[in-house]
Amino acid sequence: MPRSITDKVNLRDLNRQEMKEFFLSLGEKPFRADQVCRWVFAQGVTSFAEMTNLPKVLRDKLAEAAKLSQPTILTSQVSAKGDTRKYLFGLSDGNAVECVLMKHSYGNSVCVSTQVGCRMGCFFCASTINGLVRNLTPGEIYDQVMGIQRDTGERVSHIVIMGSGEPLDNYENVMKFLEIVNAEYALNIGYRHITLSTCGLVPKMLELAEKKLPITLAVSLHAPNDELRDQLVPMNRKYNIKQLLAACSEYIKITGRRITFEYALLADVNDSDRHARQLAERLKGLMCHVNLIPANPVEEKGFLRTPPERVESFRNYLEKANLNVTVRRELGTDIDAACGQLRRRFEK
Repeated sequence: MPRSITDKVNLRDLNRQEMKEFFLSLGEKPFRADQVCRWVFAQGVTSFAEMTNLPKVLRDKLAEAAKLSQPTILTSQVSAKGDTRKYLFGLSDGNAVECVLMKHSYGNSVCVSTQVGCRMGCFFCASTINGLVRNLTPGEIYDQVMGIQRDTGERVSHIVIMGSGEPLDNYENVMKFLEIVNAEYALNIGYRHITLSTCGLVPKMLELAEKKLPITLAVSLHAPNDELRDQLVPMNRKYNIKQLLAACSEYIKITGRRITFEYALLADVNDSDRHARQLAERLKGLMCHVNLIPANPVEEKGFLRTPPERVESFRNYLEKANLNVTVRRELGTDIDAACGQLRRRFEK
């Protein structure tokens, strides 16, 4: 009896070993898995008929037992400068997620979402409005990269896992996505070209450290003291700054990789000289980089971004304290595609 579409296995959710096990379950030779992995992940085919080096009987068998997720581009917007494009991808259950293509001198970078919505509740972030709906599967995360690459006809060389959702709150699926997107049979994007962001899920940070992946870990800090961070990043009420920085130290020790601290500057909230001094004291001695982000507007939140002269003053203070600091280049603010502006959407 034919399987319903909901019972079918999405091949884009399977890594190489799982693909081999799937083919063995069909009574097929394991080498078929390698052939199909290349079609599914490198070529990004949307139908089994395109797998021309497979016998037709096998293609028919696959059509009965499996499916290939196919994200639909519902909308896309291009920034005035032309260096940023925001996509709204429709999912099979009627939900939709946003992701962003950013053009840099070193290549094309894609910011992917890992969840529909988010339950972290960060004060300045649009993704958390209305909470978490569900996790994305590895294939649904991968589809964002492949969908953008297919739409533009240009290779994606870098990935930032900073879209809607907390990546470490969807740990297993994100880890499998990383494995697949890095694989030779897929897009072969180097781990050193991938950045993963977290608001500070300490146990998962330590679990990630043990994998010793040469990715860049970006920690959303945004405040130099617990009283303020409790308000801006509610996860701080569970894992305070002392616990978070201890986990960062352990991460650095295990991986040998420096950590990036993200700090969104909010006018008259966390951008004073006092805050800069406290931040410098907190980070003293850590192998880290501080990324200052003039907060991007979110209509429902009502905060104001720090003016340029105050951003420069904050930066200068940290540099005098011998910290490595940059101010994030603004990309896509005019199309709500910048940091903190991606949000949960529904297909209409």
